[in-house]
Formats: sequence, structure tokens, C-alpha cells
Amino acid sequence: MSVRKGSKVWAEDRDFAWVPAEVLGSVGNQVQIVTSSGKKVLVSPAKLFPRDADEEDHVGVDDMTKLAYLNEPGVLYNLQRRYALNDIYTYTGSILIAVNPFTKLPHLYDVHMMEQYKGAPFGELSPHVFAVADASYRAMMDDGRSQSILVSGESGAGKTETTKLIMQYLTYVGGRAAGDDRTVEQQVLESNPLLEAFGNARTIRNDNSSVVELLASWSNKFNRLRSKILLHGYDTLLRSMSKLRKLTNHPSEFDHTSRFGKFVEIQFDASGRISGAAIRTYLLERSRVVKITDPERNYHCFYQLCASGVDAEKYKLDHPSHFHYLNQSRRYELDGVSSLEEYLKTRRAMDIVGISDEEQEAIFRTLAAILHLGNIEFSPGKEHDSSVIKDQKSSFHMRMAADLFRCDEKLLLATLSTRSIQTREGIIVKALDCSAAIASRDALAKTIYSRLFDWLVDKINRSVGQDLNSRVQIGVLDIYGFECFKNNSFEQFCINFANEKLQQHFNEHVFKMEQEEYSKEKINWSYIEFIDNQDVLDLIEKKPIGIIALLDEACMFPKSTHETFSMKLFQNFQAHPRLEKAKFSETDFTVTYHTDTFLDKNRDYVVLEHCNLLSSSKCSFVAGLFPLPPEESSRSSYKFSSVASRFKQQLQALMETLNSTEPHYIRCVKPNSLNQSHKFENLSILHQLRCGGVLEAVRISLAGYPTRRTYSEFIDRYGLLALELLDGCYDEKAMTEKILQKLKLENFQLGRTKVFLRAGQIGILDSRRAEILDNAAKCVQRQFRTFITRRDFLSTRAAASALQACCRGCLAREVFAAKRETAAAVSIQKYVRKWLLRCAYMKLCSAAIVIQSNVCGFIIRQRFLQGKKHKAATLIQAHWRMHKVRMVFRHRQTSIIAIQCLWRQKLAKRELRRRKQEANEAGALRLAKSKLEKQLEDLTWRLQLEKRLRVSHDESKSGEMSKLQKALESLKLELDAAKLTTINECNKNAVLQNQLELSEKGKSALEREIIGMAELRKENAFLKNSLDTLEKKNLALELELVKAQKDSTDSMEKLREVENMCSQLQQNVKSLEEKLSILEDENHVLRQKTLSLTPNRNHPGFAKALSEKYSGALVLPQIDQKPVFESPTPTKLISPFAHGFSESRQSKLTVERHQDNYEFLSRCIKEDLGFKDGKPLAACIIYKCLLHWHAFESERTAIFNFIIEGINDVLKVGDENVTLPYWLSNASALLCLLQRNLRSNGFLTTINQRSAGASGLISRVGQGLKSPFKYIGGFDNGISHVEARYPAILFKQQLTACVEKIFGLIRDNLKKELSPLLSLCIQAPKAARVHAGKSSRSPGGVPQQLPNSQWDNIIKFLDSLMSQLRGNHVPSFFIRKLITQVFSFINISLFNSLLLRRECCTFSNGEYVKSGLAELEKWIVSATDEFAGTSWHELNYIRQAVGFLVIHQKRKKSLDEIRQDLCPALTVRQIYRISTMYWDDKYGTQSVSNEVVAQMRENVDKDNQNLTSNSFLLDDDLSIPFSTEDIDIAIPAIDTSDIELPTFLSEYPCAQFLLQHQK
Repeated sequence: MSVRKGSKVWAEDRDFAWVPAEVLGSVGNQVQIVTSSGKKVLVSPAKLFPRDADEEDHVGVDDMTKLAYLNEPGVLYNLQRRYALNDIYTYTGSILIAVNPFTKLPHLYDVHMMEQYKGAPFGELSPHVFAVADASYRAMMDDGRSQSILVSGESGAGKTETTKLIMQYLTYVGGRAAGDDRTVEQQVLESNPLLEAFGNARTIRNDNSSVVELLASWSNKFNRLRSKILLHGYDTLLRSMSKLRKLTNHPSEFDHTSRFGKFVEIQFDASGRISGAAIRTYLLERSRVVKITDPERNYHCFYQLCASGVDAEKYKLDHPSHFHYLNQSRRYELDGVSSLEEYLKTRRAMDIVGISDEEQEAIFRTLAAILHLGNIEFSPGKEHDSSVIKDQKSSFHMRMAADLFRCDEKLLLATLSTRSIQTREGIIVKALDCSAAIASRDALAKTIYSRLFDWLVDKINRSVGQDLNSRVQIGVLDIYGFECFKNNSFEQFCINFANEKLQQHFNEHVFKMEQEEYSKEKINWSYIEFIDNQDVLDLIEKKPIGIIALLDEACMFPKSTHETFSMKLFQNFQAHPRLEKAKFSETDFTVTYHTDTFLDKNRDYVVLEHCNLLSSSKCSFVAGLFPLPPEESSRSSYKFSSVASRFKQQLQALMETLNSTEPHYIRCVKPNSLNQSHKFENLSILHQLRCGGVLEAVRISLAGYPTRRTYSEFIDRYGLLALELLDGCYDEKAMTEKILQKLKLENFQLGRTKVFLRAGQIGILDSRRAEILDNAAKCVQRQFRTFITRRDFLSTRAAASALQACCRGCLAREVFAAKRETAAAVSIQKYVRKWLLRCAYMKLCSAAIVIQSNVCGFIIRQRFLQGKKHKAATLIQAHWRMHKVRMVFRHRQTSIIAIQCLWRQKLAKRELRRRKQEANEAGALRLAKSKLEKQLEDLTWRLQLEKRLRVSHDESKSGEMSKLQKALESLKLELDAAKLTTINECNKNAVLQNQLELSEKGKSALEREIIGMAELRKENAFLKNSLDTLEKKNLALELELVKAQKDSTDSMEKLREVENMCSQLQQNVKSLEEKLSILEDENHVLRQKTLSLTPNRNHPGFAKALSEKYSGALVLPQIDQKPVFESPTPTKLISPFAHGFSESRQSKLTVERHQDNYEFLSRCIKEDLGFKDGKPLAACIIYKCLLHWHAFESERTAIFNFIIEGINDVLKVGDENVTLPYWLSNASALLCLLQRNLRSNGFLTTINQRSAGASGLISRVGQGLKSPFKYIGGFDNGISHVEARYPAILFKQQLTACVEKIFGLIRDNLKKELSPLLSLCIQAPKAARVHAGKSSRSPGGVPQQLPNSQWDNIIKFLDSLMSQLRGNHVPSFFIRKLITQVFSFINISLFNSLLLRRECCTFSNGEYVKSGLAELEKWIVSATDEFAGTSWHELNYIRQAVGFLVIHQKRKKSLDEIRQDLCPALTVRQIYRISTMYWDDKYGTQSVSNEVVAQMRENVDKDNQNLTSNSFLLDDDLSIPFSTEDIDIAIPAIDTSDIELPTFLSEYPCAQFLLQHQK
């Protein structure tokens, strides 16, 4: 690279990989530079990389392809800058790089964040794992093609957590097709502890934490160095290529890694909902079961079982050091991990997966049997090449293994120490020597464990549930990364072979993406060469001659050894460039393998005796692992199976699956080896980027056109190179081309939306730009010095003029003082003479006024006394006349009252005599009997009613008691839980105190622990306080329960009293009936005597007289009692002549009348009746009809449901923009009429007042039953309160819900229409830059804002909304609420978009949004407070955020000033987000200072621990912002009397009363 003095470059460093530096000058062929630490060094220009100084002021770019210089140090430091700000995700094209933060960042993964990324175009928002998951889901739905997400990285980089987040997002967007309580993500992740226990182990991994050679040498030697596979004699070393993985010999460290690969398929149905999932595993390391190296460990499940306590004792297990399969390594425990706790987690995972207790017991019994099997040792037998059990210890383990396998001990021994060979003559039993017997033992252990693991995976898949009919799925691959140990064996060979295949797939995908980018932009491009490792893959897997094929061939011959295998490799691949014999000097591009165990580990013999033995086990679980083998004609009991070939087939199937899907890549990076947050190790990360292929993707991009800029970005940055072009009317593409032609650059391509530059071209542009800026700076400095000199001259000249003026002023002031004294003396004399004359005049004037006032007062007092005497005489005369008239009136009144009393006395005596006569008649007794019978029926009806009320009351009481008891139980459980948590916290407190005593090293760590203990004490005190409150609540609930029980007992006692009263009344009725029967007998005798005495009397006349005689007594009680016992329903209000109809005729008329009513209401609802003087006609007519039909007083009616259903049907069918405002106005008016004119009737109040006694009940029922007669007679008295029944009250509640529903629909529709407009308003449009070169760029200049059509569209939208609402006479209360919520949605949408899109957090974009907000403010002012309300205050968040973007000198602002003055409504997390994303694209100013950023980061970290919700996004308020009472208060009264009736009203008889009332 060509450099000049002052150039910003990257220089290699042994400790930090790359450091920023600045060129000081040239010294021969070398360049002298000074690094950021101040160190001066001489380096070759070829070892330097250009650095963009402008990027240092920014917080990094979200896509590596946006870097001005796409090189290795630029990528590394871009990740470092973003990681320091907790921006852990970065794109490299379509590849996502995820750096493990080692801290909680819950605000990145909540539901609000998932909602923001749902459906968003890839790359529009900030980089995120949700964006990759959404892109895969959208591609699957749009193209109908399966997708795959490949998550790679070393252990601890966050692969499992990333996989979890991907499944969490897919579950969110896809949902669950079947009705399952647990999501697929939960079910798959709940199986992780189980798979980790049986598939994970502690291994040795290469640290790879430093790089010795420089990147430049690596780049130059890249095309010359070839990866090779090397072999050597006895210590045969197989060295396999890892082309860009640069490994060094540094100390190894240990890791907890998966010893198998996992591919999770999430299956979807046709509608995009999750229908199932499947887990596929690859290459379980079987040999680890029987052989491990120090200090590695076996699989975790063995150690967990040994630490299980009771279960370990049951299976005769002891410490792991007592078992051969575990004590080959001295590492039995993991730091900070309890094997017992992990064992309990494994058992819980088994329960969740659905493994029964019997199956769990069988699984751990099988594991215990494997451990006992490994302790069986053999010694030579008496016969040649035979073996026997070595000692009693081995015999014990043999018995335990046989007992745990539930098989015969002797048969197990025979299976291990002998082999059966089938010949034509028969079966020959061959004895095995000690080594063969041990090999047979190990083969049995490996086979059992492998089949157990396969059974577990199959069980998990059955638990999750697979959809065999699914056509599309998204696969998430979580597989082991490249491995390079000190001693690499067969497993590392297979693992690295798999990674080579995946790396080839990755390179092809990156190359394909580059081609697609070029094709999309329609530019000419040539083939890009990239490193292809196909020759290495052919060397390993090609048939018939490949390493795997030769390895399988060697394994088939019993006498083959690793030496013969090595010789065969040299013979077949002697001339292969990737294979040569080992040398003492090794390149850094090789991985060393030990081949001495390749043959043994590749052989996977299935011994038929083993299968037969275990298939006959009495344990069904063990027998199920080994089904009966088919009949075979083989003479040997051995069945060879190649591990490498099987793994190759699995890998080929995986690659076919990946090739059939569209891949998406996520590279997880571990920032440091200490697992600490905010610690970034450059060397380790650089190595991971190289191994993960990220830098290979960068290299492929560098081979083409690495620098890509949109035309607007290019002109913004390099338009100053040709300012004369900016004055012309060119489009951006033509302007870009002319700028490049002016600089005589040739290696570029112009695409549709971007300009593509070859590597190095951007450096030329930046160099030329720097020259122009330097010249401009010199010009500015020259003008500034001129300005300073001229300012000094002007100030000197002004000082001389001021001195001269001061002297002249002194002389003039002396002359002026003399003249002023003379004028003052004259003035004083004048005012003294004036004062003397005025005093004399005032004395004379005051004397005259006193004399006049005394004379006038005397005259007025005389007139007042005369008038007072005349008034008193008139009053006396009036009182005397009134006394005389009153005496005459009282005398006449007493006379009239006396006459009336005498006349009433006479009439009363007549009536008394008549009633005494009637009392002696027998008819009076019948009348009494009838009265008593009616009273009995009345009391019986009342008793039944009271019983029903009591029963309902008791049921409600019992329900309440049960609820209280449940609440009491739940509170007790909470109390117990609180106590347990308190005990746990106390225990934790004690543990922390012990740790505090032990950890006195380091002052900072000690202070943190003290702070933690203080917080725990606070939490402990808080828990104690909560415990006390819970106990108090418990006591209060118990008291309430006792009160409820007392109330129920009181009500039962009162019910018994009513029953006693009823029984007494029944007894009285019986006695009266007996008396009545006696009187009837006597009356019958008297009638017979009368008939015998007067046989010729006229019987009809007698009957008529008798009926007339008793008519008054018979009819009068009925008239008096009829209103009391008449049913209160409107059907009983028919005039008396209707009782003559038959019941069928009456019901028929009722149905016809109801049908007519329904038709009329249906037409009123469906047709737009309009408004009269702002009053909705439909609501007024419906209310008057319901009132006239007495529907509010009906106990049973379906008319209310009909109205609600009719309104809902109209809302579904009609145009929402017209129907919803119309019915919001009508429904709210009808609700107001009901709210103001309905009240609960007496019958409803009796439910709450049952304890008042039977007499109170009768009176209340009587009052409730009289209510229907209240409105007989029409509407003459106007609208007043109606005593409503239960259906009417329910109708009011339904109508309230309907109003809320209509309001919510209008609000949701407005948000849907407004969302696309807001998405266009958050970012300034890329308009043509006319006269951009001459525009003012001074901070004090006011930008000229052109009219923006996007904000105009929002204003038009608000105007149309207001016209629709006001056109339908929607009350201003609802308009105000709607407008307020619309502006709240604008605030939320703009603010959330601002926080999620870095290109929006710019100075120019802040000005653009601020101008739009000013337009909204004008609209709010024009709309007035009546309709806009507090809408302007709803924009607080976006106003303050935009205000923060456009202020100057942010670096001078402290955190307190920002929080209190600039952004009081914003949280620290939100301010932190804006500050870190801000960049000034107009003036080049910087964001807030590093100290403020550090303070905010500290506050954010504290909030992560304390707050339950850490999202920096705003939530959308979906609640209804009003109640029925608010509507009643806000909406004015509605007069339903003066309305304009529709023309079709005359067609319906049921509505004729409206016309009559109008007349």
C-alpha cells in the first residue's frame, strides 16, 4: 500500500494482533510509524493496512461490508467497538457474527424485540439473531423451500443459547399447530440436560489464544503453503489440512464439550405453524466409554450416578476412582459443578421427556452394569490361549454386572471369554486369551452405551412429536468445531473431516452470495477464485482409494496394524500434494493425528453372542435395546461395521439435507477464555474469525469489489471532490460516474443502487479527499488569522475614539451643570408661589362645603320623619281590617265542620248497622274462607320465592366460602414458600459470609461481595416484611370466612322462622276451613227450611238479589289485590277484555307482535338514518321503542340480544370507514340514555337485602310488581328513571362492550393505515442533492426544509380522520381519546424505529423528523384542545430523542444535564442506546463523552440485575381509555322528543306511537 505522512494505518502487534498507528515518514524501504501507545517502530509498507480515521469517532458499523477498508484489523476492531457498547451482533453480508457477552441482556430478547423484527426486511434493523431467524422463516414461507441455520463456534461461544433464541423466535412467529401446553422450543431445550449428561464429556482443547506470525506473511504465503497429511514410522502422525486455521503450540486448557453433533429440525405445516420437531445426532464418541486420557473425563452420566447417594448404594457403586472406565484419568470433579445436582437435573429432564420411573431405573442400572463390567479382569487359564476370572474382586463385579443386566452370570462369562464359530460340521467354541477377552468386554460396553444413547434420542423425538407430513422445515445445526489436541486420534479426524465439509459448503455459499449481489446490481464481473478443499475431501473419502476406504480395508484383515496401514497410504498417495512423510519442521497449517488407534476405533464389531445374551435378559428395557438378530449363515460370530464409513454416510446425509435447503450462517465468538464480561481478547477472537471462515468471506469479498457504497452515501462523502458537479442537475448515478472519471479511476462498476470499487480505490479517494480537506483547513486558518488581526485593529481604533469622546463629555457636562442649577432656582420659586395660593383657596372652599352640607342634612331629616309617621298609620289600618275579616272566616269554618261531622256520624252508624247484619250471614264466612285461601296461596308463593332466594344465596355463600378457602390455601402455600425462600436466603447469607471471610484478596472483589451481602440483607428484610403481610392477609381472610359462615347461619335461622310462620298460617287455615264446613252445614239446613216454607218464590229474583247483596264483598277484594299479585311482565298490561281470548290466540298475537318489532329494529339498524341537530336518530328511535314496549321491565326477552347481534352484523358487513364512526356515535348515545334513565328495580335489590325478614320481602315484591304501571299512558310526562330488570342491566353491559369494541376497531384500523406512513417518515428521503455544495454547513445555520410529502400524507390522514369522525357526529370525548392514542402510536413507532435503526440516529435525520413534528404541532393547534386534548404531550419521547440528536456540543453535556434538562422522560438505557448509535452525517461532530458512556453503561448493568423488564422499547397501550361513567359525564344530555322520524315508519304498526307522539 502507498502511504504518506499522516496516513492512518493498522500495524501488527504481538500482544494485541493489530494496533492503530500513524505514519511519521519513510526511512529507506521502510516506514516509521507511531502506535496508539506512543511506540515508534519501522515496518514494511506491505505489512500495513489502511485505516479510516472517521470510523474511530463512530461506534462501528453494523455490517462489515460497510467498512471503508474491508480488512482483518478493520473487522476485528469493529467488533471490539460494538462489543464495548453491548452490540454483540454484527453482519458480514448475510453472515451474523455473535459475540458472547457473558452477561444478561434481557432487553434484546423480549417479546417487544421479537415483534419489531417480525416481517422486517433483512438488514433494515440492527443485526440480531431474530433477524436471521425471521429471514429463514420468511424465505421458507415465500419460496416454499426448507431452510437451515448453521450455528458454529468453539465451546463457550454461545452456540446453545443462540440455538435456543432461534427456536424461541420461530415458536413466536410460527406458533403451535397442535394444542400443546409446552412449545417445541421448550420441549427440545428441556431435553438438553439429558443429552448433555449422556453425550458430553470434559476434553482437552487447544488454547489458540495467541498468533505469532504476522497477517501479512500469512497473506503472502497463503498461495504457496499447502495443507498436508503427514505420516511417520512407529509414532505415526497423520497431519490433516485445516487451510486457514493457524494453530500454535500454547498450553492446553480443558473444556466441557459435546462429543456428538446435533441437528434440530423444526417442522411447519402449510400455514406456517409449527407442527413438529426432530433431533438428529451424529458420531457419538463410543471409544470414550472404555478409554480416556488424563486429565479428560468420561461421560458425565457415570460421575452423576456415582454421586447419586441412595441409587449408587443400591447399585453397589462407589467413588469413580474405584472403576476402571473412570480412573484412567484423575479428574473426577468439575470446578463449580456438583455431580449430585446435575444428577437431579438429569432425572428431572427424564421426567419432562416422558421417561417413566421404571425406564429411568433400568437406564441407571444399565450404566452401573457398564461400570461393573469394566472392573472385570482376566488372567491366563490352564489351557492355551484361554482366560479366566482373575480374582474375587472381578468375580464380584461379574455377579453385579449379570445381576444388573438380569442375565445368567455363567453365560455372561462364557460370552466374554469364548467365541463360537459355526462350521459345516457344527459349532466350534474357541477360547479367548486375556487381551481378546478384555477387548470383548470393552466391545460389549461400547455397544450397550451406544444403543442406550440411540434409545434416548428416539425417546426424545417421540416426546417432541414429529410431523411426517411436513414439507418444509427449518433446521438448526449445532455441531462441534475444529479440534486440535496435543494427541489427536480417530475422533478428531472424523470431526475435522465434518468441519471441512461444512467449511466447503460455507465457502460455496459465500461465493454464491457474492454472485447474487453482482447479478442483483447488474454489473459485469469475472470469476472469483476461492480456496477449495475438494482435493483434501477426495483424499479422505473418495472411492475406491481414499483414506477411509483404505482404513476399512485394513480393518477387515485381522493381522493389519497401523504400520501396514501407513505403508499402504504412502504407496497409494506418494505423489499426492496433500500427503507426505513427517518432517521435523512443521507448518502452522497442519493438524497432527496419532494413527496407532485408528484401526481399533474404526472397528465396530457386533458380536452375536453379546446380542443373544442381552436380548434374553429378564429386563425388558435391556432386551429391547438388543432385538433378536436375524438368522445368518456366517461362520463367524463377528459382524464388522466401519465407524468411519457410517459417519461418512451420516455426514453425506447431512450435507444432502443442507444442500436441499437455503443456508443461513451464524458464527458465535467467545471474547475471552475467562468467561468474563467486557473483556475482549484480540488474538483469540482473530483466530476464531479465521477458523470460522469469516475472514475467508472477507477475502472472497476483497477478490471482487469489496467497497460498496450507495450513491447517496458516496456523494455525501466524496461530493466535495467535484463541487462544480453538485450545481448541475445530475442524478446520483451520473454524478458518481463523473466524480470517478474526474479522478481517472477505472476499477469500478456502477450498479443499480450502488457503486462497486476494487480494493485500494477507496484509499485513493480518501487520500484525495484528505488533500482537499487539508487545503480547506489551511484556507479556513488563513481567513481566521485575518479575522483576528482585523478584530484587534478595530478594537484599538474604537478605544482611541472612546477616549476622545470621554474628554469632550467631561467639558460638556460642566457647562451643562451650571445651566441646570440656574433653571432649577427659577423652577423652585415658581412652585413655592403656587403652593401658597393653593393653600388659601383650599381653606375657603372647605368652609363653604361644611355650611352647605349642614343645611342640606337638616332639610332631609325633616322629610324622613314625616314619611315615617304616614307609613306607620297605614300599617295600623291594614292590620285592623285583616283582624276583622279573619274572625268572620273562622266562625263560618267551625260551623261547616260541625255540620260535616254530624252527617258523617249518621252515615257511619248506617254502615255499622248494615255490616253487623252481614256478619251474621253465612256468606261472610265463605268470603273469609276465600280471603284466607288467597292469603295462603300468597304466603305459599312468597315462601317458595324466599326458599329460592335462600338457596341461591346459600349457593353463592358456599361458592364464596370455597373461593375463600382456596385463597386461604394458596396464601398458606405462599406463606410456606416465603418461609422456604427466607430460609434459603439465610443459608445463602451464611455462605456469603463464609466466602467473605475466605476471600480477602483484591479490594475490588471484596467491595462487590459486601454490596451483594447488603442487598441480600435488604431482600431478607423485604421477605420478612412480605411474610408478615401475608400472615396479616391470612388472618383477615380467616375473619372474612368466619363472618361469611355467621351470615349463612343467620340466613338459615331466618328461613326456619319463615317456615314456622307458614306452618302456623296453614294450621289457622285448616281451623277456619273446619268452621266454614260447620257453617255450610247449618246454612244448608236453613235453606231447606226456607224452601219448604216458600215453595212458590221466584228463584231467579232471589238469586239476583243475593248476588247483588254479596257483589260488593266479592269483587272489591279482587280489585284491591290484583296489582299486588299480577305478574310484572309487559304481557300482563293488556286491557281486561284481552282475558277473554284463548291462550293459543294470545300467544299467536304475541309472536306476531314481536316479529313486527324485530323487523322494525332490524331496518333501523341496517339503514343509515342520519342525524338531526347532532343527535343520532337510530339510537333515539331504538331507545323510545324499547321504552314504549316496556322491554326494560321484562324479566325475559330476546330483543336486547337481537339488537346487539344486529349491530355486530352491520359492523362485519359494512364499510369500516363509514360504519364504525356511525355506530360509535349511535352506540354511545344509546348507552348514555340507558346510563341516565335506568336504575335497578326492587327485585334486584332484594337479593342483597334478604335478611330484612318476610314482611320486608312482601313489601319489596309489592313495590317491584307495581313498577310496570308507571308508564301506562304514553310519553306525556317525558323521560324519567325506569326500574330496569336483569336483561336490561345485561343489555347495558353488552352495549358498553360494543362501544369499547367499536372504539378498539377504529383505533386498530388507524394504526394499520398509519404504520406504512410512519415507516417512510422515520428516515429522511434520499432526494437529489441540488446545490448541496453551496448549502450552509455552519452549526448556527438553519437548514432549509423542503416540503415533505411523507409528513404531508400523515397530515392528510389526520384531516380525513377528523372529517370522518365529525361527519358522523362522534362526540368530542371519543375524538379526543382516538387522536390521543393515534399520537401515542406515532410516538411509539417513531421512537422504537429510531432505537432499532442506526441510519436514523443521525443529525440530518433528526432535523428531518423535527420538522415533521413541527407540522404535527401545527395540526394539533388547529384542531384545538376540544378534539386534540393532550396529543402533543404524547410525543414526549420522540420529541426529546430528536431534540437530543440535533443539539450541538454533546460531548460537553454531563449525564445529569442530559437526564434532567434534555431527556427527562427517557430512561438511561434509552439514552445510552441513542448515544451509542448516533453519528453526525452533516457536521461531523461527536456524540457524548466516553465518561458519560461509561456512567450510563454502569447504570444499565445495575438495571439488568434489578429491573424485571429491561427493554428500551416502548409498549403500545391497547387498553380502553374510558369507562361508562366517563362517557356519561363527558357526553351532553340527549333530548329524544324532538327528532326527525324516517319515512318508512308508517309501514310498521308497532311504531305508530312515534308518529302520534310527534303530532
